[in-house]
Amino acid sequence: MPQHTLIAQPTHSIWDNSLPPRLRITSGDEVSIQCVDASGSQVHPGMTVEQYLSIDRTRIHALTGPIWIEDAAPGDVLQVDILSTQHHGWGWSSIVEGLGFLKDRFRTPYLFHWQLDADHTTSLFPATIPLRPFLGVMGVARTDTGSFRTRPPGPFGGNLDVRELSAGATLYLPVFVPGALFSCGDGHAAQGDGEVCINGIECPLDVNLRFRLHKNQPLSSPIVEAAPDTTPASPSGEWLIVETSSSLEDAARAAASRMIDLLVSRWSLDPIHAYILCSVAMKLRLSQVVNEPIHTVSASISKHILPDRQLFPTT
Repeated sequence: MPQHTLIAQPTHSIWDNSLPPRLRITSGDEVSIQCVDASGSQVHPGMTVEQYLSIDRTRIHALTGPIWIEDAAPGDVLQVDILSTQHHGWGWSSIVEGLGFLKDRFRTPYLFHWQLDADHTTSLFPATIPLRPFLGVMGVARTDTGSFRTRPPGPFGGNLDVRELSAGATLYLPVFVPGALFSCGDGHAAQGDGEVCINGIECPLDVNLRFRLHKNQPLSSPIVEAAPDTTPASPSGEWLIVETSSSLEDAARAAASRMIDLLVSRWSLDPIHAYILCSVAMKLRLSQVVNEPIHTVSASISKHILPDRQLFPTT
């Protein structure tokens, strides 16, 4: 398959469907993509919290792209396979006054630097934290005309912060504009569900992605096919439905309803049986609760309890 390389610069920190593509590819192509950290390389090892508070926050997320996928059109689905990820041995996390899930409790600004080994970090003694690098932001251009900040996610993907999007996973996105115009960034070496303090381990990240286009396939919001996990609960990976809303309850209800629709359409379950299956086997996760006013909920079902399926026919 054709392979391409895309360096990070020049980055962009907005969604705008008028941005010119930096790379044009066809369905089936692989792209090695360089992504700077979420600050746009403003944060560096040894930086003090005082210096951190003066960074330009209009540069947050610093995305690489856009990438034009030939023949992509509204109504299609873009499949993004995460083939590999590579961090650079360093990352950071912060506390910013007025941000975070517990912003009323933690008000004092703070900056923490991480030293990253190949697959873990011991920087936060006595904890040993396994690393599972992923991109917090992967998305296509919105249908709306104009420039929009990248913080709120949506049906187009974007700042989902779904930690299951690590190497081996696949992201399915609806296409809203010609060419799709895919961009990505916001690398995390690790993140907990919710990303409660406002950051994961923010880090520069190099990724290898493969893009496939599925023509004329209805999809309202992202779906994730997660890679096999290291825990017994998900030995074969998971199917995840991703929903965003200003209401956590609404996002959870929409994710559960879409999971039922997926089970009906792809595994031919009766809707009532799908509802019962969700009640006994589905997990609801708070993928992020800090990108106010929008929150992200993921509904997941382990793949080992269902027959193997491809969501979309290979083209």
